[in-house]
Amino acid sequence: MMLFEIKDLSFSYREKKAIDSIYLDIGAGFLWGVVGPNGSGKTTFLDLLIGYRRPDSGSIRYKGREISEYKRKEISKEISIVPQEFYTNMPFTVEEVVSMGRYPYLSRFSYFSSEDIKKIDQMIRLLELEDLRKRCITELSGGEKQRVVFARALAQDTPVMLLDEAISNMDIKHRLRVLDILRDKVEKEGKTVIMTMHDINIASLYSDKLIMLKDGKIFAYGDTEEVIKREIINSVFEVDCYVYREEYSQKKQVFFISSYN
Repeated sequence: MMLFEIKDLSFSYREKKAIDSIYLDIGAGFLWGVVGPNGSGKTTFLDLLIGYRRPDSGSIRYKGREISEYKRKEISKEISIVPQEFYTNMPFTVEEVVSMGRYPYLSRFSYFSSEDIKKIDQMIRLLELEDLRKRCITELSGGEKQRVVFARALAQDTPVMLLDEAISNMDIKHRLRVLDILRDKVEKEGKTVIMTMHDINIASLYSDKLIMLKDGKIFAYGDTEEVIKREIINSVFEVDCYVYREEYSQKKQVFFISSYN
């Protein structure tokens, strides 16, 4: 099933073109990794997909409809997003933030159902947040906040999840846990995950499909095995590298060669 149909998509910040004439179809049921250098357009791309920003030109169709035609509550039942940074000055507790994932399903003046509460509790346990449940989110570390916002997105229970560098502040244990949860959601529940990442080796280990951006353009995309190639990585990141198949995972990994050696 084709989820997103993107045609001639462009977006600029004043004079700087962040997304430049992208054509892309994104199919359902895969974990899509989005990689590229700083400033290549990764975050802007996700903002456009969910309708946070409107393109200067071109179109994004989601399930056959223009993304701009969806009402905000409608899209909130279809697509959740985990941003790189979560800012709030309000002293919400961890439980309250995770509960926000159920807001799209509440009717006016109603409160959470037993099913809502069950799902909130499940996600708090899944992300190992029980000890932080009553803590204010403003008191947490960057990695803890990311886990809370990820739990909120899981509680939202949408068919599509967008993650923008959403594991960047987590320690190794929780980073792997989140990635394993995402793989499980894709393989067992058929969800679609689109995730920007800086670590190309993590992207290779967990992604079914890979999109490589450079200067707001798609440089390469397709099956991860086909995109992880030395010549592509050299061109996108402007760094020499060696690509090899790691014995334990049987996935391609990249060793970057420092120019200072």
